Amino acid sequence: MSLTAGSRPDGTRPATAVEEPAAALAPKAVPKKRAAGKVHWRVRLRRDRALILMTLPAIGLLLLFNYVPLLGNVVAFQDYDPYASGNGITAIFHSPWVGIEQFSRMLDDPQFWTAVKNTIVLFLLQLVLFFPIPIALALLINSVIRPRVRAVAQAIMYLPHFFSWVLVVTVFQQIFGGAGIIAQTMERHGWGGFDLMTNASLFKFLVTAQSVWKDAGWGIIVFLAALAAVSTDLYEAAAMDGAGRWRRTWHVTLPALRPVIALLLVLRVGDALSVGFEQFLLQRDAVGRGASEVLDTYVWNVGIQFGDFSYAAAVGLIKGVIGICLVLGANKFAHLLGEQGVYRK
Repeated sequence: MSLTAGSRPDGTRPATAVEEPAAALAPKAVPKKRAAGKVHWRVRLRRDRALILMTLPAIGLLLLFNYVPLLGNVVAFQDYDPYASGNGITAIFHSPWVGIEQFSRMLDDPQFWTAVKNTIVLFLLQLVLFFPIPIALALLINSVIRPRVRAVAQAIMYLPHFFSWVLVVTVFQQIFGGAGIIAQTMERHGWGGFDLMTNASLFKFLVTAQSVWKDAGWGIIVFLAALAAVSTDLYEAAAMDGAGRWRRTWHVTLPALRPVIALLLVLRVGDALSVGFEQFLLQRDAVGRGASEVLDTYVWNVGIQFGDFSYAAAVGLIKGVIGICLVLGANKFAHLLGEQGVYRK
């Protein structure tokens, strides 16, 4: 009689042999591991709690002054009457709803289209004449070898940014106005009068020149920071290969500025309908509303001066929606060119 392994002579198995259920022998499920480099949000909260606490006041101010007022855009769909209740906030709940009536008025208003035309013309003019100037100034300052000369040039270019628009307009009035330096010099030499400040046909070039004088120096800060990050080894290697100053600028400097230029261009396009307010309001009486009326001054005029809050809110709402669309479109175009833009894909 043959015996099987582990069995007694009588054919029975030892009592110590215990058969485990099949389920116990099955491999246990291994818990999924967290992705490599990913930290749990609770760990990050404990780690960054000091930074989060420091940013809470700024976030609170941002919500209070930038996002909570967005709720007031509801008056664009009403015939808002601030005197319908005890205060302007509760008056929203007592004002009648009119749907898209305010937007229909906007399409039929010729003054609105005049403001749109002036805004677009001024934006395109400033994009062509103003946007490249900070880049050129940054390249010019970066080429200066002596640090003291560079520091003095930067200080002189930055200074007008801190002037108010009242002072800027006054300075231009004293130079280009009817009683300014140029007009008086021309009269002393027997030539006719000169008054650029009241010339409606040249007003768009005047305000562009004012913007360049005031803000071009401040705009070079970002480009100088980008140029400071460029390794000098690239310039030395290009010089060893026989590249002159212009070829080094074209093949080394400008490619280093390309991401910054793309980012600022996207932001500038998104701000296309906000060409200025105080600058145009101060000079509107001198050249007339036909030449100086832009969307910002138009909203102020119909909303504050005439008290048509619902219509002004509708114009401002359309302006904001178009601005968002312009940012998204320009950022998508930057992605197609291989740049990051405002945010990544």
